[in-house]
Amino acid sequence: MCDIAPILLAGTWKAANSSETFSTQNPITQEALPGNYPISTWADCDAALTASASAADELANIAPTQIPKFLRRFADLMEENRNSLGHLASLESGLPSEHRLAGREMDRTTDQIRQTAAAAEERSWKQILIETKRDLRSMFAPIGPVAIFSPNNFPFSWNSISGGDFASAIAAGNPVIAIANSAASGTTKALAELAFQASQEAELPSATVQLLYRMNHEDGKRLVADPRIGATAFTGSTTAGLALKASADAAGKPIYVSLSSVNPMVFLPGAIREHGDQLVNRYSNVCLKGTGQFCTQPGLAILIDDEATKGFIAATKDKFNGVTPGTLGSKKTLANLIEKIAVLKKAGAKVITDQEQKQGSGFSHPNTLLEVSGAQFLASPKALQTEAFGNTAMFVVCKDVAEAKMVIDALHGQLAGCIYSSTDGTDANAYEELAPRLRRKVGRFMNDKMPNGMPVSIGMAHGGPFPATGHPGFTSVGIPNAMRRFAMLQAYDQVRQSHLPEELRDHNPTGKLWRNIDGQWTTGDIAEVK
Repeated sequence: MCDIAPILLAGTWKAANSSETFSTQNPITQEALPGNYPISTWADCDAALTASASAADELANIAPTQIPKFLRRFADLMEENRNSLGHLASLESGLPSEHRLAGREMDRTTDQIRQTAAAAEERSWKQILIETKRDLRSMFAPIGPVAIFSPNNFPFSWNSISGGDFASAIAAGNPVIAIANSAASGTTKALAELAFQASQEAELPSATVQLLYRMNHEDGKRLVADPRIGATAFTGSTTAGLALKASADAAGKPIYVSLSSVNPMVFLPGAIREHGDQLVNRYSNVCLKGTGQFCTQPGLAILIDDEATKGFIAATKDKFNGVTPGTLGSKKTLANLIEKIAVLKKAGAKVITDQEQKQGSGFSHPNTLLEVSGAQFLASPKALQTEAFGNTAMFVVCKDVAEAKMVIDALHGQLAGCIYSSTDGTDANAYEELAPRLRRKVGRFMNDKMPNGMPVSIGMAHGGPFPATGHPGFTSVGIPNAMRRFAMLQAYDQVRQSHLPEELRDHNPTGKLWRNIDGQWTTGDIAEVK
């Protein structure tokens, strides 16, 4: 029997309190990979919460330089081990190592971690407000232990122990309880080893970073509702996310969920006539890239019926038929895709691609393009917005702009949306009618751009109305905004200088920290502003 991987609990790698284990699979060969991972009981969850609560108290008293030091060292260690990490993540995800994992995704991940380090060091993310007349002072401060549940489609940049949620929570001053995605347990363990090393070198509390691999559903719900937890971040299936959200909401605990989005694209007739072949290539490539396993994959396209549109659909169908299907991340991902396509078909969508395509490797499914009329969509809007996560997309062909308006009005909340329109003005009226409606439905609105390629930058917003996320006012990408999910607003009313956090005292602790004093943003001391 394979050795059972230890969990990281309270600063120690130790055997889990568990009677059940699981293993990961190579999605391409479908073979079990070496190693077993424990399914923790509540005893492990309870111990992790207790240790994390103590770590939160300790983190409140560390030097301001320690968290940035940890984050930068962790990023360095990841890069030093990029090849071995990329190889392991490739085995578990089926994604290519050299260019995707050890290359672009590693660079994106470490850049994001270093951005949070800079924000933690600079501290303006705290939005410090001081009102001298009433001696009122406020700022954002750590919320407490953060539990993170992650997906497996981005083994580094969304991992529960290296991704944006992790970096943001740590940079805001919180300890993290990371729950590995079952399909990426080996990768998560390897990352946890580096994160723990970096935390020791930065002399952070021993339980700043903890790792569990899996727990049963009831214990997961109990964890996110526990009084010791500060907040939870979850990215994954709608069913699991809603179950956790219901439990956290009932206990009044913040939870940030990213659940379901089909990221609607509107291709207006003038744009198709002007850039038809280019749009076919762009749309097909984005839908099939990475076997469609992106939360911003444009799974629904709204079209206006005419001859140019018919040609666009036919050409896109040929593209889907001509590309060898890629490998999905796990057996569960494949089963879920098959199930969701069945839901779309039952609601009236017709598969228009050839389902006898060349077979892909391992856990694969034929590239699937579906079509439905605007009237059919309006008859079953909920079912026809089902996210079929993978190499699948659906056309909604509307008879006119008026029907397209109704289709957009029937959409639920989405992460991203776009309208492609002509440059010669022929689509101008249609754009003016559709854009305000789509703008209200999506977190990120675009013109003439596919929704992939999401930079980690200060202006980026990766959020949206429910069910794309659980709260339309927050983003999981973009520093420092993403950090504020894991903070509470603290006000101090006539508190003595010696009892205030240093950021709120009359003297600016760094001489560079931006603070709003009596309505004026300044880096000066209070005496200088007066």
